[in-house]
Amino acid sequence: MSITNITGGEAIARMLQAFDSGPIFGMGGFQLLPFYDGGRRLGLPHYLINDERAGIFAADAYAKVTGKVGLVDATLGPGAANLVTGLVEALNAGTPVVAIIGDSNRDHSWKNMTQESRQIEILRPACKELIRVEAVHRIPELLRRAFAIATRGRPGPVVVDVPEDVCHGTFDFDEAVFVVSPTEARVGALRCRPDAGDVQKAAEWIALAERPMILAGGGVHISGAAEALSRFAQTLNIPVAHTMTGKGAIACSSPLNAGLFGRYDRIANKLIDESDLLLVLGCKLGEIATKRFTVPARGKRIVHLGILPEEFGRTMEPALPLWGDARLGIEDLSSALAAQAASINSRLVAYASEIPARMERWRAEVSSRLHSDEVPVSMARLMTEIHRALPADGYLVVDGGFAAHWSGGLFDTKQPGRGFVPDRGFASIGYGLPGAIGVAMAAPGKTVFALTGDGGFNMMLGELETARRLDLDFAIVIVNNAASGYVKALQHLVYGPGAYQASDLAETNYAEAAKAQGCNGIRVTQPDDLSAAFERAKTLRGPTVIDVVVTRDPAKMLPGVDNRAVQVKKGDRVA
Repeated sequence: MSITNITGGEAIARMLQAFDSGPIFGMGGFQLLPFYDGGRRLGLPHYLINDERAGIFAADAYAKVTGKVGLVDATLGPGAANLVTGLVEALNAGTPVVAIIGDSNRDHSWKNMTQESRQIEILRPACKELIRVEAVHRIPELLRRAFAIATRGRPGPVVVDVPEDVCHGTFDFDEAVFVVSPTEARVGALRCRPDAGDVQKAAEWIALAERPMILAGGGVHISGAAEALSRFAQTLNIPVAHTMTGKGAIACSSPLNAGLFGRYDRIANKLIDESDLLLVLGCKLGEIATKRFTVPARGKRIVHLGILPEEFGRTMEPALPLWGDARLGIEDLSSALAAQAASINSRLVAYASEIPARMERWRAEVSSRLHSDEVPVSMARLMTEIHRALPADGYLVVDGGFAAHWSGGLFDTKQPGRGFVPDRGFASIGYGLPGAIGVAMAAPGKTVFALTGDGGFNMMLGELETARRLDLDFAIVIVNNAASGYVKALQHLVYGPGAYQASDLAETNYAEAAKAQGCNGIRVTQPDDLSAAFERAKTLRGPTVIDVVVTRDPAKMLPGVDNRAVQVKKGDRVA
């Protein structure tokens, strides 16, 4: 059956409808007007945002939690260029996103059209693929292709560039072209297994190891492998350490969880140093995770399981690469070790029991800071209270830099899965508020907290209006230190007290700013008031800003709660 006189924009909308897509975030312009009109008539869930960066951050967070494709649109020129930061976040984090952008009318391109730029050249390095639509009738084919690329292999962002004349042009479509395969709608539908011989060799090494250890990254969550990994670790009694994005690969409350490894570890780095076999799962072994490429030490026997072969040997050469999906690889290793599982478990009991004992010693050593009564509020106490307040099935969205490092080190998940949602692909500032919007839409009815610095919140303050308009329930916690805290702390560490440049912010009451936007606002200046503030926030309807006045002392701002001395050498990045 033919559908006559369909605009290119409506064809895009019909394809998104066919994929049963989630929310679309965007800010329209003339080039994409037919897409907006088609979406309106088809009832697509589209939401206006106030800054395109917020739109793609929200889409990224939505996709991280659901595994579905995050959707964003932007108009020609500045709209498209504003997507770059979020595209790189999705590219580096392995998030499936499709970004639809308008482009200039091809009859008039390169004649100084309003807002025109070489946007394809700007965006191409920031995405997994860029697809230019040159004909109206090819829209279903190319949208199908965009979803396939976004979700297959290591997921990532795909930009669909639509010239104005293609979006406004019309074509008589056969209705059958708007039928899609569900395998292209979300990650994990198409998977590949590592080589069986390599799996067998890895299993033999695991069976013989005296102190094996698993290092889990964000790829565990992309693959949906947290439950499989938890069973694998528990069956064999193998400890698990994780990166920031890998938090929740097994529950932090598990006695086998050794916490974060790398720059902000508790006990993990020493365990890694003592290990005789490291099984790296879905992890790129980047700078933060490896403490600038010093953890693990050179010469360690590493088995590296991952979906992207280009990552093997990028920072550390594995003794054995396993190329394949994390969940299937774990399942294959489990099968290969099934006959020996009980004996391995029994043999590793004493070793595995070291993990909770060491973790308990660490907690005792830093207890005074985790429960500090300091005024202004200490970051360690703030993280302790957030952990207490969030239910096991709640979500903590964290902004880049300061917020991510403190929460990465001190926040504990209570069950396996992606309950901790950071923007570590690009670690950009400003993710907290739009990320909370995306997660609140991805997990309606769940408790959603976000943690952001005052600098990051300043960037996105206008999106409180978006959250209120969308009638979303979440709390965003502002780390209010009246500074670009991470930079100020580094200046203090590297150059000494008083050597601060361009790192201070004006003192601001963000609770009052929230109320002025029609949202809930709570200001906390005393540590003993944190618990009541978080409990109250969970009962309030609409977005709630919890403005926490934290330490102004740059000597206390850097992430960490223990007394390990920082030794600074020229050229080092110490935090």
